Amino acid sequence: MKIKAQRLTTIQNIISKQKVSSQEELLMLLEKEGFMTTQATLSRDLKFLKVAKVPHLDKGYVYELPSGVNKTTDETQDDFPISGVESIDFTGNLAVIKTRPGFAGGIASIIDSHDPYEILGTIAGDDTILLINREGVSKGHMLEVLAMFIPGLKNKTL
Repeated sequence: MKIKAQRLTTIQNIISKQKVSSQEELLMLLEKEGFMTTQATLSRDLKFLKVAKVPHLDKGYVYELPSGVNKTTDETQDDFPISGVESIDFTGNLAVIKTRPGFAGGIASIIDSHDPYEILGTIAGDDTILLINREGVSKGHMLEVLAMFIPGLKNKTL
């Protein structure tokens, strides 16, 4: 079974590449990508991603990602303050994120505002963030979750 972070990324990719007009259509497209999910889960995912329905000339209404979400990874890596991440390292259910001086608070705030289930909380200093994840969440899963809103993070693991 694929994880939530992968499903959310796939939903974003589908919506950014084609005009999808209903949850039924999106469920079928997700199934083709290997994701078996329910309409209720998909509805929660769309709300989490802040997807909106906008008028379309041919299809009536289609799903659209909030502005800025469908940027490429290269474009997003320069966004402030996300570009301030220098490295991430893991031990047990803790992660330490090193940032440029003064960036830790802003980045921790971004993590907290996304409120991923896998993360219990963050503590930020000037250039270091202590991230506490739930028991049983693997390093790989944690990187997938964080990479959804901190592009390029996978390249900064120690």
